[in-house]
Amino acid sequence: MKILTVVGARPEFIQVAPLAWALEGTAHRHVIVHTGQHYDRLMSDVFFEDLRVPEPDLLLGVGSGSHGVQTGGILAAMDPVMEAEKPDAVVVFGDTNSTLAGALSAVKLHIPVAHVESGLRSFNRRMPEEINRVMTDHAADVLYAPTEVAMRQLASEGLADRAVNVGDIKTEITYAIRDHVSGAPIELPDRIDTTQPYYVATIHRAENTDDPGRLEGILEALARAPHPVALLAHPRLRHRARQLGLDLDRGALVACDPLAYPQMIAAVVGSIGVVTDSGGLQKEAFLLRRTCITVRTETEWVETVELGWNTLCTEPSQVASAFVLPPPEPTDEAPYGTGDTAAHIVADLERRWG
Repeated sequence: MKILTVVGARPEFIQVAPLAWALEGTAHRHVIVHTGQHYDRLMSDVFFEDLRVPEPDLLLGVGSGSHGVQTGGILAAMDPVMEAEKPDAVVVFGDTNSTLAGALSAVKLHIPVAHVESGLRSFNRRMPEEINRVMTDHAADVLYAPTEVAMRQLASEGLADRAVNVGDIKTEITYAIRDHVSGAPIELPDRIDTTQPYYVATIHRAENTDDPGRLEGILEALARAPHPVALLAHPRLRHRARQLGLDLDRGALVACDPLAYPQMIAAVVGSIGVVTDSGGLQKEAFLLRRTCITVRTETEWVETVELGWNTLCTEPSQVASAFVLPPPEPTDEAPYGTGDTAAHIVADLERRWG
């Protein structure tokens, strides 16, 4: 069986790793296509090195652009790849422009498509990611859902017969990296004493960075945090802050470059909590049993909120009070699976198309 996986952005580089590990040593051929949606070293190459993922077989080099330009460029570049490789199945991950373009290219060429991380919904149609994930779910042949909530959502959209609950593939890699970096030094600026309480923060979504007032409100709330905040500053955030003349280094706030994934997991493990608008980091914080403050109007990972480990702040003014909430009740709940998702996916792919 030949499996072709499409990756292009940070979340997908993480998600493909457990699947690559599960396919190692089998008789199956695994072809990795990197669209080039994220193309600088920190956002791309280091993931393949750090996560022991084979180098991509093909790099399309699409690069940046508006959502339409980028999605169209990937779609145009994918068609000849699909026709040349003739895979038995195409696997796409998550909700990026690469996800949607890879799925559309394959399905129009009558190649079976599997979507990993299906069924997540924010119900915010202003989010490009929401449009990508909904369209990919409805185009794909098999939907690998990470949770029971996702399964119910797919059923409500008439997709129950295509859906399989396999758990969340990021659970597997989060636990593997947590164990790998145990005891390793934490790579944060000297201004942050990692032997003392600190937070890890990421802010990059358009809803937070495009609104100058909202962005300033978030930065000021972080600057007033009761402990230092290591802000892993995404290139989008740095660019926007420069445009608006906003200081990313003030008060408790310490801006630093994004960390390689293993170092980020180490930083979160060493922290007392996370502040983010990232979907993945909310879940990773829960898996690592660190509290999370999510600065968004909604979250796809409702289980983290229901279990008390994630506080949703729809307005920046709510962040200050979230910092002083009492710690959540300990829990052994495992809504995202136990770390064997990739093996379930490979077995299901074999059964369908092997």
